Amino acid sequence: MSDDLEPISPREAVDLYVSHRELEISEKTLQNHKYRLNAFVEWCNEVGIDNLNDLTGRDLHRYRVWRQQDVNVVTLRGQLATLRVFLEFCASIDAVEPGMRERVKLPDVDRGEEARDELLDAERAHKIIGYLERYKRASRDHVIVAILWHTGIRLGSLRAIDLEDYEPDEGCFWLRHRPETGTPLKNQEPAERAIALDDYYCDVVDEYIRFHRHDVVDEHGREPLVTSDRGRLSSGQIRSEVYRLTQPCMIEDCPHGREPADCEATEYGHYYDCPSSLSPHTIRRGAITHQLREDIPEEIVSDRCDVSSEVLDRHYDRRTDREKMEQRRDFIEDL
Repeated sequence: MSDDLEPISPREAVDLYVSHRELEISEKTLQNHKYRLNAFVEWCNEVGIDNLNDLTGRDLHRYRVWRQQDVNVVTLRGQLATLRVFLEFCASIDAVEPGMRERVKLPDVDRGEEARDELLDAERAHKIIGYLERYKRASRDHVIVAILWHTGIRLGSLRAIDLEDYEPDEGCFWLRHRPETGTPLKNQEPAERAIALDDYYCDVVDEYIRFHRHDVVDEHGREPLVTSDRGRLSSGQIRSEVYRLTQPCMIEDCPHGREPADCEATEYGHYYDCPSSLSPHTIRRGAITHQLREDIPEEIVSDRCDVSSEVLDRHYDRRTDREKMEQRRDFIEDL
């Protein structure tokens, strides 16, 4: 322990940190930080660390092992990221040795593992769409997020839509299986169908076509609906844009205590590196779950989103058993 440190308890340090950050971050983010750091204080009390001056890298490893028994790897990474920010603050007030934050090793998160239970919830989806409505209405960004959320279709399906597939007068677009020209549908011809759009989403698409869509064709002479200045977007481009558009700092404070101006994850090619960014498939999972929570019958969701009832229940439906029970109760009471 350095002679320059001043004794302080874990609880007092957390209270000082919270007071320091309350004018810098939103109330919701601050509450998240409090929750995450309360677990650290609880552990310190449990193992007898009453002075942060005594904290060591080995202690931090022990805390990680203790915490990972109760949370999944994605949650663990978020909690340890907040602990890092807290320790940097502690170093600035002579509570821990400088560089202590670097001793907190963040676990690697496999995106496939992360995505199994991860979804874009309705509140966050509406915030993102609301932001795009206000600041980037009818932009390509707006269309990508709005269509993926409203319809629950796959990334490849969005990419496959041509300008001629959209029928504004009917308020719908068609999904066509065209493998010979580079846009197959996952389930091939049986996945071909019309997708209805609400008036709001039709208006957004109409304005996008009128004002922002690039008047281009792809290498097969087809006119894509969602374009770059060079033609049809690739799957990788759409995925990258979704990672960027779902970064929390676009609409609120960074939950990881980062400064967007200095964060590598805000740079092209690194959007994926944000711990809170989401893939297109998590939007699909969230959209399907939201439709079910809105009492849309499972068979309609299954047809609209091209997913079997078995796969829907196993991989997409994130309603709790209690939610399902209450929805069944409401249905029975209406009979």
